[in-house]
Amino acid sequence: MWKRGKTVTVFDERIEALREVMRAEHIDFYLIPTADDHASEYVSDYYKVRNYYAGFTGSAGTLLIGMDMAGLWTDGRYFIQAENQLAGSQVRLFRMGSADEPTLFEYLRENLPTGGTLAFDGQVVDLAQGQVYADMLASKQGRVLWDHDLAGSLWRERPSRSSEPVYILDEKYTGKSRRQKLEELRQYMKEKGGDTVLLASLEDIAWLMNLRGNDVRHTPVFLAFARIDKDKVSLYTDSSAFSEEITAALAEDDIVLKPYMDVYDELKTLSGENLMYDPVKVNYALSQCVPEGIRVLPSDINEMIPKSVKNETELDNLRRVHIKDGVAVTKFMYWLKKNVGKMPISEISASDYLEKLRSDIDTYLDLSFDTISAYKANAAMMHYSATPETDTVLEPSGMLLVDSGGQYYEGTTDITRTFILGPISEEEKKHFTLVAKSMLNLANAKFLYGCSGYNLDILARGPLWNLGIDYQCGTGHGVGYLLSVHEGPNGFRWKRVPERKDFSILEAGMVTTDEPGVYIEGSHGIRTENELICVRDEKNSYGQFMRFEMLTWVPIDLDGIDIRWLNPEDIDQLNTYHQMVYEKISPYLDTEEREWLLYYTRPLGE
Repeated sequence: MWKRGKTVTVFDERIEALREVMRAEHIDFYLIPTADDHASEYVSDYYKVRNYYAGFTGSAGTLLIGMDMAGLWTDGRYFIQAENQLAGSQVRLFRMGSADEPTLFEYLRENLPTGGTLAFDGQVVDLAQGQVYADMLASKQGRVLWDHDLAGSLWRERPSRSSEPVYILDEKYTGKSRRQKLEELRQYMKEKGGDTVLLASLEDIAWLMNLRGNDVRHTPVFLAFARIDKDKVSLYTDSSAFSEEITAALAEDDIVLKPYMDVYDELKTLSGENLMYDPVKVNYALSQCVPEGIRVLPSDINEMIPKSVKNETELDNLRRVHIKDGVAVTKFMYWLKKNVGKMPISEISASDYLEKLRSDIDTYLDLSFDTISAYKANAAMMHYSATPETDTVLEPSGMLLVDSGGQYYEGTTDITRTFILGPISEEEKKHFTLVAKSMLNLANAKFLYGCSGYNLDILARGPLWNLGIDYQCGTGHGVGYLLSVHEGPNGFRWKRVPERKDFSILEAGMVTTDEPGVYIEGSHGIRTENELICVRDEKNSYGQFMRFEMLTWVPIDLDGIDIRWLNPEDIDQLNTYHQMVYEKISPYLDTEEREWLLYYTRPLGE
């Protein structure tokens, strides 16, 4: 229990204020996820209620507040960050995936009294998860309160919902018209016996509409719900974000704009229809608005909206923009290694310089996420974010990990490189070399169709497991096309994490990151990340073989490679990759940069 004699933080005061209301409403536990009305991974400021009460700024985590406890559940990417940000507060960290920690569900099942009450805002809890809680409460003869944003209502000076201007993404980037996409969705509805599709996920709506916005930081989407019927579409959004030109273009495709919150009331008027939605992508409150008698057809969002399989136009655009992006990161590497120790450079100023290089690209729109620029021990925190208080000056020693990406009209990029700034230890060099080996092992995989990332993850993780070490995250994630940098259903990981939903079969056209790493708390962090396109290879009597095509073209810092840890095949893979980096990137560099690149892509072992 929180002791009043301890130093009181502003977050403790906010939690106590919430508890006062919980007592009045006879609520035992109040749950605050990191979410919005749309099951988004990243959320706009209006929805950062969990941050308001706990002070934890990571993109994933759920806060649970009881009368004598407060706990934050988050995954291995954020353990170190959460420990630091929760220090001094009453909020206890629960490490998801740790054998000795209960899951959030297990904790509630154990501690909720018979006849007790769990409350949450039903608009920010997805239907699938909300139903799990409701079933558990029913088994305890308890109740779920879902129809009020209790925690959010106490947030003083809460930001308003974002409503940035919406813009059209031209067909030369999308490869398909909006009408064509709607026709394909309606054909899917017909095959499955549906009359209406309800969409709440922002990336799926943006993809279907060939529109983009700026309502979520670094994710070019706009706040909206969509109801697709057999002959019309209702788009529930803030119409002030749409120009007359866009509104007219939508009307030509029988799409009408309606007020954002009207979706909840209009769902209540459905009658005699078969309604299709994905329970993981529709919030609990929406589901409770569907009248009895309506037949709900639970549907996989990735079948209804197949945005994860990029078409040839999208793939060609991605190939082009990854060269542009690769030139920017290569120029950054050249600048960094040339100037470290000779001019003042910090984690933040280095990140700013890379952002400037990207912003000079003609089709650049934004970063795809907040850049991680982490020096030495800071890089052991997988999602470290430098602040003015933690901004570390770079010296000509150790390593700098930079995980970054851009949003361009031609797509989304995501790359990590760890740069050697000066002398490093033998252990660091071994770890660096094996991370490069791990990334290239997976990138060069050949496999039969039907494999998922669960089949292939060992190719990246194996060299590190052989050392008795691991990284507490997946090896890779799908990437959207000018959408979220994290996109299901494809990914690489060795065990199923139900909430990730990234264990699908790898289809031709899917883009997935390949990013193994080593993270030694208090010492160093290393990650090497490329994006891969899944493509078809030969087909024979054994079946259809698949492989990966590399998208990312930036040197792997040879100053960190110790070939004693590589076999001949590893060396050949590294040399082949670097030969392609030089061929693709060197035409865009000046003479001095080209000479430098020639050295940093030189063949090893010869």
